[in-house]
Amino acid sequence: MELKKLDSKTREKIRRIVGPDNCSDKPEDLCLYAFDAMNRHFLPEMVAHPADAAQISSILKLANAEGFPVVPRGGGTGLTGGSLPVAGGLILTTSRLNRIIGIDRENMTAWVESGVINGDLQAEAEKQGLFFPPDPSSAKFSTLGGNAAENAGGSRAVKYGVTRDYVMALEVVMPTGEIIHTGSAAMKSVTGYDLTRLLVGSEGTLGVITRLLLKLIPKPQAVGSMLTSFPEVRQACMAVTNIMTSRIVPSTLEFMDRSAIDCVKDYLDLEIPSEAAALLLIEVDGPPGVVEDQVTILENVCREAGAILFQTASTPEERESLWKARRSISPAIMKIRPLKINEDVAVPRMKIPDLIRGVEEIAEKRDVRIVNFGHAGDGNVHVNLLIDPEDKDEVARAHTALEDLFELTVSLGGSLSGEHGIGIAKAPYMYLEVDKDTMDVMRRIKRALDPNNILNPYKTFDYIADIEDREILAPRG
Repeated sequence: MELKKLDSKTREKIRRIVGPDNCSDKPEDLCLYAFDAMNRHFLPEMVAHPADAAQISSILKLANAEGFPVVPRGGGTGLTGGSLPVAGGLILTTSRLNRIIGIDRENMTAWVESGVINGDLQAEAEKQGLFFPPDPSSAKFSTLGGNAAENAGGSRAVKYGVTRDYVMALEVVMPTGEIIHTGSAAMKSVTGYDLTRLLVGSEGTLGVITRLLLKLIPKPQAVGSMLTSFPEVRQACMAVTNIMTSRIVPSTLEFMDRSAIDCVKDYLDLEIPSEAAALLLIEVDGPPGVVEDQVTILENVCREAGAILFQTASTPEERESLWKARRSISPAIMKIRPLKINEDVAVPRMKIPDLIRGVEEIAEKRDVRIVNFGHAGDGNVHVNLLIDPEDKDEVARAHTALEDLFELTVSLGGSLSGEHGIGIAKAPYMYLEVDKDTMDVMRRIKRALDPNNILNPYKTFDYIADIEDREILAPRG
């Protein structure tokens, strides 16, 4: 089916479904939903704020009958354009699905609606002595439905895993309007296909998540924080390997290369040794006595690998001071260039030195400033290409460097995306990692569940060549 524009009669039907106060086609409202954190702009024709799964079902049935596209949207914090309306149509937000339905302390689970903010659930769980580990950097703003759709990770993934590891069950409205329920409240269930796993990470292309049953765990009693630096990236990576094989699994194991360190040092005036080429931010959690012992062991591990600095935090204020370096990277690099292309490639841990070395060669070859940091414990490195969008030559060089980066990543046995997803940003490069037959299977799944291609079209593998012509307001960058 060829996707169609929203005519006046269709808009009136949408108003009747959600109520006139819960939708808009005013330009000043539509502009708010034309972009996400990727900094690309595509204007929708209308935005709707449904109250429940029944209203979403009615909207999707109408979309199939009349042929207009529908794009689900949570907090709009995505970095790859997954919630952008590249084909126009209707933006469907989950802003009104914002209730924490209940937390079950005994079973350590929580039922939530998909528009609940990640950080709000974390705070409510901690009030009851429980813990929700997935912590993307956007946790204060991103929704749990969006986290599930992207299978978001975060700094704690090295020990606790990613969002999919905590999703037990879902309520989902399928592209054709059926409301289904996947998974179980039981800790073990192998009844039928695992549709929960299929839908988590599907980037809003296979269904609209409306409710989630999430697993919680006991809140750790204590946290130990450490900051350590090394004169060579290779030494930092050796420390990472030795940490992971020391029978200690850190809750956080973050990495910064020399380019990131230089940015932060200038921004915060930090006292970091001038010869530091790599920095690790490490945290462990658990019973207080165990944490103290682990900090001592990890100091020995790091110094044996060649650490030239090892700092620990004994108070919450000192912990925040150690974290300041990591949290300051993004604002610091924006002082160098007004725009960054933020990629989240992932490689096997011991390939990080090869990746960093290769990125340095790409930066020199393409004459592009690149800053690297990320989650060393799981090999997920954020490669940031810094550009001036007004410099067209630099923008072109950066996009050539981007393709070089993806080719390098795949050659190292890695993945194009560790946590941000594919969206439109990485869609043209999917072929580098996913073979044709596997891609065809993905397309067949999409066609089977969304035969009219109305739900979040032209994302992931379903990329369209004329996407540049559809963009408005701002240039690519």
